[in-house]
Amino acid sequence: MSGTRTTCPYCGVGCGVIATADGTGGAAIAGDRDHPANFGRLCSKGSALGETLGLEGRLLHPQVGGIRQSWDTALDLVAGRFQRTIAEHGPDSVAFYVSGQLLTEDYYVANKLMKGFIGSANIDTNSRLCMASSVAGHKRAFGTDTVPGTYEDLEEAELILLVGSNLAWCHPVLHQRIMAAGRATIVTIDPRRTATAETGDIHLGLRPGTDVTFFNGLLRHLRAMGALDQAYMAKHVSGVDDAFAAVDGATIPHVAEVCGLDQNLVERVFAAVARTEKVGTGYSQGVNQAVDGTDRANAILNCHLATGRIGRPGMGPFSVTGQPNAMGGREVGGLANMLAAHLDIENGAQRDAVRMFWDAPTMAARPGLKAVEMFDACASGQIKALWIMCTNPAVSLPRADAVADAIRACDFTVVSDIMARTDTTECADVLLPATGWGEKDGTVTNSERRISRQRAFLPAPGEARHDWDIMSDVARRMDFAGFDYQSPAEIFREYAALTGIAQRFGRDLPLEGLADISAAEYDRLDPVQWPVPAGAEPGGRFFADGGFFTQDRKARMLPVTQTELPEADEAHPFVLNTGRVR
Repeated sequence: MSGTRTTCPYCGVGCGVIATADGTGGAAIAGDRDHPANFGRLCSKGSALGETLGLEGRLLHPQVGGIRQSWDTALDLVAGRFQRTIAEHGPDSVAFYVSGQLLTEDYYVANKLMKGFIGSANIDTNSRLCMASSVAGHKRAFGTDTVPGTYEDLEEAELILLVGSNLAWCHPVLHQRIMAAGRATIVTIDPRRTATAETGDIHLGLRPGTDVTFFNGLLRHLRAMGALDQAYMAKHVSGVDDAFAAVDGATIPHVAEVCGLDQNLVERVFAAVARTEKVGTGYSQGVNQAVDGTDRANAILNCHLATGRIGRPGMGPFSVTGQPNAMGGREVGGLANMLAAHLDIENGAQRDAVRMFWDAPTMAARPGLKAVEMFDACASGQIKALWIMCTNPAVSLPRADAVADAIRACDFTVVSDIMARTDTTECADVLLPATGWGEKDGTVTNSERRISRQRAFLPAPGEARHDWDIMSDVARRMDFAGFDYQSPAEIFREYAALTGIAQRFGRDLPLEGLADISAAEYDRLDPVQWPVPAGAEPGGRFFADGGFFTQDRKARMLPVTQTELPEADEAHPFVLNTGRVR
């Protein structure tokens, strides 16, 4: 095979690509037929990856105050300012804002530095904007942030509910796989008639914000039709009575009225779900990006738990991730309210286990500031030193102008990026040139828990360095031990070994089978789906036979109720709905 096997950096499908450098800074791109996420398929974005390569506008050298400086000067300044800020104002006066575009190894070092050595949990990620609701829903229901199924389940399903997901545009290759399989009746549940709805069988254009009512009605109907798996619930699920009590009033006429749907169409879809065993539910930002996003997720999970349609081929709930490494970031604790290996920051025994593994001087004892809160804290002066990596929050966060003002208000801001001029770099004190796709080397994890390698096929331009290397250098300058990494393979081994520690606490993420991986084995690592236990076959599904990660090993069904719906009034005459363009 000619070319370099790597992974597309666009979305959570995690397609394999083969990149062949052209010798002039670009590359020819082809789909990797051997990659189990896409089997050679690419969407328009992936196919055009070669056109994104080039040095126009690149940040090639460190800058301080807009003036080129050496790496030593820039990193001495970063380390010194963070040290002084922590000494004068405490560890919670500093923060990292990171990104689902970082590789897992970068994410791991950032999390270790902030939580275990600086001693604050003020590290959050732009993945907060798309996946936090699903993470919370999974944890409430399963005990951990576990995606139960695989892409194959969507191919094998006989009925698929796509909820708040324009799969045809946002995750095109996964949509292509479903359409090519041709097995399923596809029901699109979305206020807008999207490209996905056009290719499906039934479109339910429900009123924005009424997802909980819809799925509560579905749960009620499943009980009325005798479609529940009583044995599964009795053995593996708690909270059943309270969950059903919350849906008593969700009759089909009520659902139709609240959701603004035709009653006959609601009845038709509910009946199809009740009589079909292999039901898959794929949900995305229309569920997650809402004030009641976590309740929406749990309303969906309730239906699968009540019917036992989870963890078996062709069925189950599936959170379709937006970013290329949102999953990898969550695995290593990238969010402000979690630790690496899906351990809990508020659990003293789990905190101590991670601290001892890292031989860290301290450990954050409580959740840190989440994305929006973090920039509010910059504006108020609570955060006095901020490091932004691989993202552009002055564009991507809500109230973007206020975010830009908050960054300017922060006493000291560092940005690691590949581009010299972004809305965020314009607000920063120090700019650090990072490597980009095609230059980076490490791993990402896609929506179905599959770890794939991103491999470099281009040299780092100018003085650009890898994010993990930049952070490790700053950590050493802050006199922290444990950051003498020479390669991403070393970081990956350490992370995999930490997941073995997490197994003492009944966590869902074992990678012990990769904890002793050599540099050569890491270089040629094929895509592998976790869990990867030592001495056993990797991959598979979760929860067909229970085994949830709660204290009693049972899943939790939760009573969820509809929040107040947005209504237009004289002062606010429009209700707006977001979406993506291809």
